Amino acid sequence: MPSTNSPPGISLDALRSGDPQALAALFEAYADRIYRLALSLLHDPSAAEDIVQETFVSAITHLDRFEGRSSLGTWLYRVGYNASLDWLRRRKDEPLPPDEPGDESDAVPLPRSLVEWTLTPESRQAEGEMAAELDRAIGELSEGLRLVFLLRDVDELSTQETAEALGLTEGAVKVRLHRARLALREKLSDYFAERTPQEGEAA
Repeated sequence: MPSTNSPPGISLDALRSGDPQALAALFEAYADRIYRLALSLLHDPSAAEDIVQETFVSAITHLDRFEGRSSLGTWLYRVGYNASLDWLRRRKDEPLPPDEPGDESDAVPLPRSLVEWTLTPESRQAEGEMAAELDRAIGELSEGLRLVFLLRDVDELSTQETAEALGLTEGAVKVRLHRARLALREKLSDYFAERTPQEGEAA
């Protein structure tokens, strides 16, 4: 499955020439994703909206700095991520996201209740009670785990793209994603256990 962060019809030459249609297409493709990334870090909808605007203004203004070593989408994520960190630095009362351990020595434990549930973090539904419960669980992840999960499993960036966007190694992305998925299963196990018919019960 091709990465969704490389939509067709957006020409770098057109962007550099200021083509309104290309600029509009770029905004349409990435605005919601950059907003979700910023909101995950800032927890402030208004600030997240400002970050979206800042990201696109900065990106368009400095397109000459884009060297093409990564995709345009990955570069935009990186610009948005850095803008969010800058916002946090300006807010002395808001700590920066802590670094996650680079190994699995303190990995999230297996769920207390292992049940077979059809909704997994990788196949989230767009609406309903289960989706709301999953969103709540994602919101409870640590910043480092949540960012990796959102980029990899929600926005479907590759491991390499996620690493480039967040300034991590690919190994760190894999570890964090694994821990995020385990943590979500732990958080959601009780919820699904309550809704899973036990042996001998009517379905």
